[in-house]
Amino acid sequence: MSALVEGLSWLSLVLGGFFCMVGALGLLRMPDFFTRMHAASVVDTLGAGLILLGLMLQAGWTLVAVKLFFLGLLIFFVSPTATHALARASLERGLKPLLAPREDASSKP
Repeated sequence: MSALVEGLSWLSLVLGGFFCMVGALGLLRMPDFFTRMHAASVVDTLGAGLILLGLMLQAGWTLVAVKLFFLGLLIFFVSPTATHALARASLERGLKPLLAPREDASSKP
């Protein structure tokens, strides 16, 4: 059982690190504020959540695992709220999302 838990722990840690790297690449490659913010929120919820899950599996049934669980709950609730607040504030300040250009109906053959 110990080998199974350790294997799941490492799989979770590696997947969490992968999602964090993909999210960091998304922060660099995305064209505007709103898509970058989306990439950052995915990193927070999925990447950090998987890393915390892997660390909880490594810790076993200890007080450390309970603390990691509460840290995960905090991230799970605060990250989407902060992302929503940033999006609303930027929209109220006049920042518009970068949208794909509309195809003109008259330009179609």
